Amino acid sequence: MSYTKNKDTGTFSDLVLNRRSIRRYTGEIISEKKLNQIVDAGLLAPSSRDRKSAEMILVTDPEMLGRLSEVKAGTASMLTEAAAAVVVIGDREKSDMWIEDCAAAMIQMHLQAFALGIGSCWVQCRGRKTADGRDSDEAVRELMHYPDRFSVEAILSIGMPDEKKSGYYLETLDRSRAHKEIF
Repeated sequence: MSYTKNKDTGTFSDLVLNRRSIRRYTGEIISEKKLNQIVDAGLLAPSSRDRKSAEMILVTDPEMLGRLSEVKAGTASMLTEAAAAVVVIGDREKSDMWIEDCAAAMIQMHLQAFALGIGSCWVQCRGRKTADGRDSDEAVRELMHYPDRFSVEAILSIGMPDEKKSGYYLETLDRSRAHKEIF
């Protein structure tokens, strides 16, 4: 049976089958209400021992978005055309699971953006470098002014989609990656 939108049993399945990373945006402004809904989804994400170590910095200033596009070599250029971005940082003192907490926040914001008809793309920063070889965390910290106990995980670029991508189909999943009982 092939997947057909609206024939699935629930809206969450629709989200995971149809959400795609969007890297081209129309330039249309996104309402503050919708941006807040996306950030709220990140704030509501599960976290290890409920420590809530992930924090978000919403950026809408076009000049700052342009500067953020330079914090990672090669693949952050979509930020120059984004309507907004959410910089996701983790408090290393609050939880040793800050990376996982930030990742959970990122995926929830991805799904919320898609549910609102907004495109988004994960720009990985932790463990990455700028084009001139600086640590991405150092470059983002310089722009965002967060305290030393925080580290950047990623940036979620957000914008109205200027590209269409088809969803995924359940029958095309590589089920050899899913194991039962033992590997």
